[in-house]
Amino acid sequence: MLERLEGLKLNALKELKAVTGIKELDLWRVHYLGKKSELNSILRGLAALPVEERKAIGARANRIKADLEGGFGQKESVLREAQLMGAAEERRLDISLPGRPYPLGHLHPITQTLAEVCDIFVSLGFGVVEGTEVEWNYYNFEALNIPEEHPARDSMSTSWVDFEAEGGERTMLLRTHTTSLTARAIEFRRPPIRLVEPGKVYRYEASDATHTPMFHQIDGIAVDENITMADLKGTLYEFARRFFGEERKVRFRCDYFPFVEPGVEMAIECSVCRGAGCRLCSNTGWIEILGAGMAHPQVLERGGIDPEIYSGFAFGMGVDRLPMLRHGIDDIRLFYNNDLRFLSQF
Repeated sequence: MLERLEGLKLNALKELKAVTGIKELDLWRVHYLGKKSELNSILRGLAALPVEERKAIGARANRIKADLEGGFGQKESVLREAQLMGAAEERRLDISLPGRPYPLGHLHPITQTLAEVCDIFVSLGFGVVEGTEVEWNYYNFEALNIPEEHPARDSMSTSWVDFEAEGGERTMLLRTHTTSLTARAIEFRRPPIRLVEPGKVYRYEASDATHTPMFHQIDGIAVDENITMADLKGTLYEFARRFFGEERKVRFRCDYFPFVEPGVEMAIECSVCRGAGCRLCSNTGWIEILGAGMAHPQVLERGGIDPEIYSGFAFGMGVDRLPMLRHGIDDIRLFYNNDLRFLSQF
């Protein structure tokens, strides 16, 4: 029995020396020190042996068990340390490498466009004013030559927010264009006036690729003595040159707006086909970006400005369309869906 114990010890220590991993070590422990191990079987069978033989074999078996447990503990410490060192080496920090960048937010592309357009007009001598988004009916329509029966109101799809108690007359609304700020500027300021008016506007209509119930506009007004159509064209041409690039062609055509006379529309050469005609520009080669014209004498007169002495021009553009035209975006809703994959490109 003693020889059997010595052979068991030699085999166990030999195999322990060859162990290289924690899982392998655990299998060794179960085999040599577990409840069903050969060593424990010998210890359980001591009761059947004579007393003298039981003492000698029992003492030797316990010493061997203690030696194996000690060897197991030392081997486990070595393997655990090696495992930690390996993990540390894998995750070792190289202080010479640049740090991990943290994602930073930035301004929304529409906000960027508003700032850029305003900066262009400020460099041309214009000031910037803002106003309330809930507007009186008078400044939104009547002061701009759009009385209640005017057909232009049909295209505004107005969102009304208040009614007068008697007669149900509509008095307050979400402004349908920032031209309402132009009406206020004419009434509360005296010439010379040079202002641009950015802001949100609202139309009661369904959303699609080119329309949303809320969007952004920038209107502008200039009033002084001897202002002519040449001043209007020169100002807007310079804006288009700075925003879209010096190579882009610009076209003016007659159009009608109630608050200007005469009225014009301004279009730029299509960025896709360069004037040859494509799906984006409806095969015309041109894309309209704004409406403008000479300030209507009646609009000036309502604001207390003598149209016999002063003249002026006004213009208005949809800001959301500008980055669409610049970057070839075909759906305005992309600006408002909060998709960071889209917004992070600007």
